[in-house]
Amino acid sequence: MTVPEDPRFRREMAAAYRSGWHFIDLVTAVPHGGDSLMVTLFGEPIIIRRGDDEDIRAYRCLRKPRGAPQPVRCAIRYGMIFVNLDQRDHQLVEAETITATPRSA
Repeated sequence: MTVPEDPRFRREMAAAYRSGWHFIDLVTAVPHGGDSLMVTLFGEPIIIRRGDDEDIRAYRCLRKPRGAPQPVRCAIRYGMIFVNLDQRDHQLVEAETITATPRSA
C-alpha cells in the first residue's frame, strides 16, 4: 500500500498519531542520574533524561536559536518509557463512584 501524497492527509495522520502515547525504550536505557537518551519521533528530536532526583523526563529539542528544551508529557509504566507529543492540555476526569444495592436488600 502506498501513502497518498496529499498534504492534508499527511497533516491529519500526524495530528492523529501525535495525540497518542508512544513507547520509547525501557527505563534501563537511562540507568543513572544525569544519563540521557536522544530519539527521533515523527521527525522531532526528543531527549529522555534521568534527573539527579531519579525521575525520568522528556523534552522536545527546539531548533530556534537559544531555545530552551520544551517539556513533553512522559509516563513510566511497567518499566517502559512512553511520551505524548500532543500539546493540548488534557485534564483527568474523576471516575464516578457507582453504588449498587443488592437485589436481596
